[in-house]
Amino acid sequence: MLKRFLLIVSLFASLNLMAQDTTQQIISGRKNSPEQMNKPYVILISADGFRADFTELYEAKKLQVLSKAGVRGKYMIPSYPSVTFPNHYSIATGLYPAHHGLVDNSYIDVPTGAFYNMGNKKMVAEGKWYGGTPLWVLAEQQKMISASFYWVASEAEIQGIKPTYHYIYNDKIAIATRIKAVKDWLSLPEDQRPHFITFYFPDVDHDAHTYGPDDIRVKKSVQFVDSSINALQESLASLHLPINYIFVSDHGMAKVDNENTKPLPASIDTAYFTVPWGDTQLHLYAKDKSKVEPTYNALKKDTSLTVYTLDETPAYWHHKKTDDKFNRLGDLIVVPHFPKVFNLSKSKPTLGKHGYDNHMPEMLASFMAWGPAFKKGLTIDGFENVNIYPIVAHILGLQYDAKTIDGKFEVLKPILK
Repeated sequence: MLKRFLLIVSLFASLNLMAQDTTQQIISGRKNSPEQMNKPYVILISADGFRADFTELYEAKKLQVLSKAGVRGKYMIPSYPSVTFPNHYSIATGLYPAHHGLVDNSYIDVPTGAFYNMGNKKMVAEGKWYGGTPLWVLAEQQKMISASFYWVASEAEIQGIKPTYHYIYNDKIAIATRIKAVKDWLSLPEDQRPHFITFYFPDVDHDAHTYGPDDIRVKKSVQFVDSSINALQESLASLHLPINYIFVSDHGMAKVDNENTKPLPASIDTAYFTVPWGDTQLHLYAKDKSKVEPTYNALKKDTSLTVYTLDETPAYWHHKKTDDKFNRLGDLIVVPHFPKVFNLSKSKPTLGKHGYDNHMPEMLASFMAWGPAFKKGLTIDGFENVNIYPIVAHILGLQYDAKTIDGKFEVLKPILK
């Protein structure tokens, strides 16, 4: 019994260590080709949940100054659903979620019946879930070294490739250490130096979820991101490299009614439907297709939600059956009317949520860019986040097939010098 107990303790300790691995992962044997060594640099920075108005609302003064030295979007439109994993991967691939396969934070791959959950670290690191060609894969395929200090899917082998330098996501590495790691990367010899780097902040999203977007603690997390980005670019300035910074967020955040929540509607019989966890969107996967129509008709009577077949979803969601390249969308999509949320668990939902319609003002994301590739003092109207991909590829001189992505180079071409 004692041996069994010690084995269990050892197993849990090992799993915890794996979950908080702080060591840098390095893929050996790679070098920049001579052509790529002469290219500029791009650091793509995401602050999760950094709503479009947070820069002014919470006095992110450094970002205000930096963006005035470059380009500022009035807002950026996230892809639908306006949640973390699909949108980070849309930014990285230039594809809408139904086109790259990461259709939600949790979903079912219908052909195999396999269940994807962003909380499963082992699953998140499996390349089979990720379609498209993320920017770090595009770079490595063309003999350009890439690096990632966190980004959705950067831990997975996609088309057999990971970033040359990357870290397994954890919350244990101090910001000063992370900034130093980026500087160390960019101080490497030219043949080993990454030209494309991703960098991620979870802080704003965490606090806005927990306390609601209007809380003073969200202001503190916004200002932490603000000062950290300034510290990063100041640290790298001494290297005198042609570094271009692109600052984005994946979505916004809204204060919801977390007191009067919606349980799973009684008309959804889980004997006939599989329903992965969700709060601002539910996918209903039918075990018995004959139950789809009567369940749809019953849900239509509930005035606190909207139910869609995949033929009825708004065109700008790109969430129709014809969009569902990997067959991962539910047979029915059920969306509560803001500020309502579903509560499928016994715990009280957090006060801040996202995932609603991607054109809703509270869901809008941030965009700023500065560096030698960008015009100065320019403010542009909002645009969809899939359009970042072709701009990054263009700056880095990477070739891609425009027909294979949803983003259009022409949309952001005017921000370039």
